[in-house]
Amino acid sequence: IDPDDEVIIPTPYWVSYSEMVVLAEGKSVFIDTDIESNFKITPEQLEAAITPKSKLFMFSSPCNPTGSVYSKDELTALVKVFEKHPNIYILSDEIYEHINFVDQHESIAQFDSIKDRVIIVNGFSKAFAMTGWRLGYIAANKEIAAANDKLQGQTTSGTCSIAQRAGIVAYEQGLDSVLAMKEAFLRRRELVYNLLNEIPGVKTNLPDGAFYFFPEISSFFGKQDADGNIIKDSSDLALYLLNVGHVATVGGDSFGNNNYIRLSYAASDESLVEALRRIKEALGKLA
Repeated sequence: IDPDDEVIIPTPYWVSYSEMVVLAEGKSVFIDTDIESNFKITPEQLEAAITPKSKLFMFSSPCNPTGSVYSKDELTALVKVFEKHPNIYILSDEIYEHINFVDQHESIAQFDSIKDRVIIVNGFSKAFAMTGWRLGYIAANKEIAAANDKLQGQTTSGTCSIAQRAGIVAYEQGLDSVLAMKEAFLRRRELVYNLLNEIPGVKTNLPDGAFYFFPEISSFFGKQDADGNIIKDSSDLALYLLNVGHVATVGGDSFGNNNYIRLSYAASDESLVEALRRIKEALGKLA
């Protein structure tokens, strides 16, 4: 990305995406989505966002913060747009590849017509619960991979050899433990979904992957807490839930969609039941 190059990013997006573009001196072009579309863009929206300055499309599937997953048919429709614009690269964040509740993971790199322009970002943090090991990788054409190698060699030098050995073991042992963890997430997803639907004023969908919910909470904007403080946006609501309900959430404004908050269900069933009880109680106090 060079100065003034445009990077197309569907919202909501992982918080670092837009700041990466700033660091590269590019310009972010956002495509807004909402709960009605399950937070996924259409080919028409993609086409409308493309200009002669468009250089990169950046997205995640399964998505953080929404858990949305693009199907093969949906990706096919987007690929048809990219085929008309050969100068646009696609950065596909697939870190939640193995935490999805649909038939199988679908990567946009599977399409021969654009695969040389796709950069897959993946790693061990989510599927293998190795968040602290900081072990990730990319898959791209040789030219891009070599450029990344040069950049990494001058910044981090290389990944810790101990983490690399742990990653080898993780891959060679198979996916049995990953699938068992996914079953636990599936159970917790159903639990949280049902509890969220019991809270007046909260609107949610059922995510297809990752371990997040991104419910709409704009009905609470303009309401006041017991001290007379007005909830103006998602950050205010997240702070209110922290101070009053003692539950940590993240305001949707951090992800480019202010009408929502992010909740993670990477916790025990008991903790989730208690957290949702506190959230319901705290929201019920707003007037």
